[in-house]
Formats: sequence, structure tokens, C-alpha cells
Amino acid sequence: MNLKDKIRIVENFPKEGISFKDITTILQDGEAFRSCIDEIVNYLKDKNIDVIVGPEARGFLFGTPVAYELGIGFVPVRKKGKLPSETIEVEYQLEYGTDILQVHKDAIKPGQRVAIVDDLLATGGTIESAAKLVEKIGGKVVTMNFVVELTDLKGRDKLNDYDVQTLVEYNI
Repeated sequence: MNLKDKIRIVENFPKEGISFKDITTILQDGEAFRSCIDEIVNYLKDKNIDVIVGPEARGFLFGTPVAYELGIGFVPVRKKGKLPSETIEVEYQLEYGTDILQVHKDAIKPGQRVAIVDDLLATGGTIESAAKLVEKIGGKVVTMNFVVELTDLKGRDKLNDYDVQTLVEYNI
């Protein structure tokens, strides 16, 4: 299936000059959504993954069905203040300012093999931060899996130490 045919392009969103790649159209199309999940699951099935990590919020949409299909757990990575138990956090740089991501301190056991699943690889800041959280609590990031990669933003360059899979690439 050509997933590019299933992704809506919205020009000038969320601001002038941005060409937004809207994956909600994949979520609305059962066949396309299943194709995405199946491709990621097939990529992961022989990698002995113990747990899937998904960054808030669209990582939840793709990561949870992948975890379900593999019969393993799912760990959410959230913005500060959204998790109810003891957390660890990492601050990361945004284009204008910083943000903080958190994970429950006991969500991943030392040595567990982790796949981080998200919808989009852009600048790489969020996913690099998610990997740092996993590693801070003793997990091993085996692979990172994305539906869409915006290659011109060179997010993959921040992830040279990791195996990266993307299903669709765009030059912006």
C-alpha cells in the first residue's frame, strides 16, 4: 500500500509556510491503519522487544496497537505533570524555548529491550528525549519506528546511535 496516498497534506498549518502531514486520515482508514501497524510489527517481531514506548500523544495511537499485536506492554512518555506516580524527567530544546518529558520511574525494568514508536520524525528532539528517559531507568533502546519522516529536518542525524525505521519519507 502506498501510504503517501493516505496522508492528507495541509498547507500553512499550524502556521504560514508549514506543509503539515496529517496522519488522521490513516487512522480513519482501517486498511491503511492496519498496514502501518503490520509493517511496524513485522519489523519488530524478531528483535526480542520487551516493551513499546510511545511519546504523547500520537505515539500512543500507533504504539499501543503495536504492543497489543506483539503481546507486550506499552509505556507512555508524557509532558510534565500528566503522570500520577513517581517520575523521572528530561528537559529538551524546542525551536523557541524548552519542554519537559516524563516517564514513571518503575515503567521499564533494567535491561528491558525497548522500541519507541511514534507518528513523526521531524527534528528528533522529542524522540531523542524519550530515548534518554528509557536509558536513564535502565532500558535499552533497540529501535525507533515512525510512520512519517520529514527528511529535510534531519532528525535522524540526532539518532545515529539507534536503528530507525520509517514507513514514509517527505522532503518538506
